[in-house]
Amino acid sequence: MEYNVHTLKNGIRILHVPAASAISHACILVNAGSRDEEDAQMGLAHFIEHLIFKRTEKRTTSQILNRLESVGADLNAYTTKEYTCVHASFLHPYLDRTLELFNDIVFHSTFPEDEMEKEKGVVLDEISSYLDQPEEAINDDFEDILFRGHSFGRNILGTPETVSNLTRKNIQSFVKNKYRTDQIIVAVIGNYTLNKLVKIAEKYFADVPENTGSSNRTAPIVNPSIHQIVDKQIAQSHCMMGTQIYSLHHPYKTGLLLLNNLFGGNGMSSILNLQLREKYGIAYTVESAYSPLSDTGIFAIYFGTDKEKSEKAIHLIRKEMNKLKQKPLTEVQLHKAQSKFIGQIALGEENRIGLIIAMAKSLLDYNQIDSLETVFQKIRQVSVSDMNNIINDVFDESKWTSLLFNPVD
Repeated sequence: MEYNVHTLKNGIRILHVPAASAISHACILVNAGSRDEEDAQMGLAHFIEHLIFKRTEKRTTSQILNRLESVGADLNAYTTKEYTCVHASFLHPYLDRTLELFNDIVFHSTFPEDEMEKEKGVVLDEISSYLDQPEEAINDDFEDILFRGHSFGRNILGTPETVSNLTRKNIQSFVKNKYRTDQIIVAVIGNYTLNKLVKIAEKYFADVPENTGSSNRTAPIVNPSIHQIVDKQIAQSHCMMGTQIYSLHHPYKTGLLLLNNLFGGNGMSSILNLQLREKYGIAYTVESAYSPLSDTGIFAIYFGTDKEKSEKAIHLIRKEMNKLKQKPLTEVQLHKAQSKFIGQIALGEENRIGLIIAMAKSLLDYNQIDSLETVFQKIRQVSVSDMNNIINDVFDESKWTSLLFNPVD
């Protein structure tokens, strides 16, 4: 897909993706997330994401929320371990309005004490809601075990104690030190010329003070394997098992994305779904996920099932892993997996808001954006030998950590 990048004098990059549509999508992506917090400030990045919608130097909460919704647009945001993202979908004429609002909430929020106290209550309710959902809570607890001692293991929401103790000074310091202008992308996909987008972006972002300090992120170490069982007052067993694995920049990243898609990724025809759900009727949900990060990655398998079936589910998962290790993929099997994955990616292009965010992330992570054909070429270039090396590496159970939530009466 065609794109252009324009860099402002302060380092903020403007990503322009032309598309002939009446609907436009935009995001502002900041390379700062929960991994950048101090130990005692867990949940800070996510808390800031909430507070930017509460009050700015010139707008009240109501004015912020109505600025785009009053013209039928959608405004939202999210926080991950490495990013903070504000995004919007809107009709073509409202580009100026959208980028002006992005500027206002990201760079001119005032973080008033009264709004902070109210929003702490909202976040505490959000934490409680997650704790009430074992399929959500187990993911956070698993990553805490996997990355114990490192900020990657932190719950993005924080804990009730850390959120309750966050101060306005914490917020201002985090924004000042972590919202670096050379690590911010403003991205737009829509029916605009590059000149028009740059003109509007210059109007709202050129005056943002330059802030290009260095990152102090440290890579996690690989911890010894741990296998934990936690008794809980829940109806079903929930299990996660997995390992640290390739980062965004590893040459086997594409191959592992392909393996994940084959083994337990999207669709009903994955190996795990066909075996555990369709053949044995054991689990309604069984899936694998590969999340590549800037200096590490996570490969993990999740399932939920009745307590008496959890041991069999684990046995079957291990059986399928060993099958792949003992009987290498054939060229025909690899070709089918590649075709399936390429087709899913092509269909994903229809999700334009997801597309523009993914392109902005690529620009942050790699300083470039691969065309769709380049992505497909990389998938096709994964060889049987590559796949077998990856299979033997990622399915080495001596490196795996597991967590089981066990129902108790």
